[in-house]
Amino acid sequence: MIQTDAFDLKMLAALQEDGRLTNQQLADLVGLSASQCSRRRMRLEEEKVIAGYHADLSGEALGFNLIAFIQVRLATHSPDNAKKFRALVNRVEEIQEAYSLTGDADYVLKVVLRDLKSLSHLVNDVLMPHQSVAHVRSSIVLDRLKESTRLPLRDAIG
Repeated sequence: MIQTDAFDLKMLAALQEDGRLTNQQLADLVGLSASQCSRRRMRLEEEKVIAGYHADLSGEALGFNLIAFIQVRLATHSPDNAKKFRALVNRVEEIQEAYSLTGDADYVLKVVLRDLKSLSHLVNDVLMPHQSVAHVRSSIVLDRLKESTRLPLRDAIG
């Protein structure tokens, strides 16, 4: 963990809201000069606190109308099997997020798809036949109550 002060945290909170802020706009928001904000931003980028910038696309506007969570149990818990499964996960573009878990399932995958037919293909033709997989259980999202990638920096600012 790197050292951050209140100005860094205010900058990070503002950039989470709008990553396209100029250094001058950022300076106006946090109470520093544009050059100070520029130096701080570069340091935060170099230290990978700011991991990158991206466009936040609307899946629904592009026809991705189905989100599902898929729980996966592996056939065996060998390092080689886990490596094969991780390779599969990284190859499948529809998998947005993948987490290793404690409990009944070994992994949970968040997938974004166009429709039920796409989910059926992913489960039946991609995941289930894979040599590393023993069991798959999917849950379809009915309604999204909250979606955020923001870290709770407001509490850290004080």
